[in-house]
Amino acid sequence: MLYWLSSLSEGGDLFNLFRYITFRAGAAFFTALIFGFMFGRPLINYLRRTQKKGQPIRDDGPETHFVKAGTPTMGGLLILSALFTSTLLWARLDNGYVWMILTVTAGYAAIGFADDYAKVSKMNTKGVSGRVRMVLGLALAFVAAAWTMWLQPTGLTGMLALPIFKDTLVNLGWFFLPFAMIVIVGAANAVNLTDGLDGLAIMPVMIAAGTLGVIAYTVGRVDFTNYLGVHHVPGTGEILIFVSALIGGGLGFLWYNAPPAAVFMGDTGSLALGGALGAIAVATKHEIVLAIVGGLFVVEALSVIIQVLYFKRTGKRVFLMAPIHHHFEKKGWGEAQIVIRFWIIALILGLIGLATLKLR
Repeated sequence: MLYWLSSLSEGGDLFNLFRYITFRAGAAFFTALIFGFMFGRPLINYLRRTQKKGQPIRDDGPETHFVKAGTPTMGGLLILSALFTSTLLWARLDNGYVWMILTVTAGYAAIGFADDYAKVSKMNTKGVSGRVRMVLGLALAFVAAAWTMWLQPTGLTGMLALPIFKDTLVNLGWFFLPFAMIVIVGAANAVNLTDGLDGLAIMPVMIAAGTLGVIAYTVGRVDFTNYLGVHHVPGTGEILIFVSALIGGGLGFLWYNAPPAAVFMGDTGSLALGGALGAIAVATKHEIVLAIVGGLFVVEALSVIIQVLYFKRTGKRVFLMAPIHHHFEKKGWGEAQIVIRFWIIALILGLIGLATLKLR
């Protein structure tokens, strides 16, 4: 919104700064961060008063989690409030990609909120049925995929870009729609599965988002894409504003979510942030790179799929408990040990994702 101040510039003055994405991205980061610090404690106190008993703890979960009983959930509202406020302030509101990603984020946040509300109101861990969540998630992903195909230039519509093989585009045609839907829905649910320990999900989300934000800024600039030999997607540079706000809001949330957590992200946050990552990847034509930078989320989701399929077939378990972070808990790893090591893995994967821009 504040981009309009650039129209007051005559060149070389303060208002001219508002033309630059990098300046507005920095401002978006600090706006969201300050928002998180200012409103974090009041929101947590409100959630504690209204939820009373907090998020229900699974009876079959690790024994160490029983001490977390009474911790409020829906902390994702803090991230999302900071994210939306900052993005709407600093992004260009005539950019279709910004609105597409905001819509996906808000839609999955609504699904997650309904699930969290059902859990805390009924005091059980079931929430909204998985079938309802999946149908709503797929419908939202369909809208986002179709919207993206309409926004992208003709030469990229329906195309799948391959990392490293930079000149290679695979024409999926209308099959791009279901492919993009799988990317968005898969990312949303993978982040949701990862959110099982204090601070575990938010840092890898910020790392993956930061990587995709750099990629979005890069492919949105024709001079960068010509130098690197990658496809140019006009308008994606503004996504960096959204990503910067996400990182600022995420850090503000982590201040309160660091072990021992004063609040849980809940499905409100995890579904929304995962959906946002998927939407950014689809917008920038870096869906495969998302599988790299979000490799931690992929492993978490695969561990659940493998566990379920193997148990149905043999009656036995591959892991002591799924998702895989619970497996390591059962093996005696401390919560902080698991979280920090998973953060390190996420950082390494993020750097590998960035390297795909330069590798030929």
